[in-house]
Amino acid sequence: MGKKIDDYYVNKSLQLYLEGLTYREIERILGISHVSVMNWVKKYNIKRPYNTNYHPTYKILNASELGRYFSETENIKGAGVIVTELGDKFMLIKWERFKD
Repeated sequence: MGKKIDDYYVNKSLQLYLEGLTYREIERILGISHVSVMNWVKKYNIKRPYNTNYHPTYKILNASELGRYFSETENIKGAGVIVTELGDKFMLIKWERFKD
């Protein structure tokens, strides 16, 4: 038996997977094995929606950087944004339409 991973990291991993991040990106961000993330996706039968019209990008910011980011309207204009907590930092995920 392997060591038990806190449910917080399982939920956060699955959330990031649904947001469009790859297994390896999730591994680098959370420090959780990409194989564990793949196993959770399979175990919980998670299906990522397929949509090629949007491209997610992400940034890791502290609280003051996050405030500065949102103070500039061009950073969020024409895009969907979600912010999630990662320990003492925040992950900002932004979706922009691909330009035709």
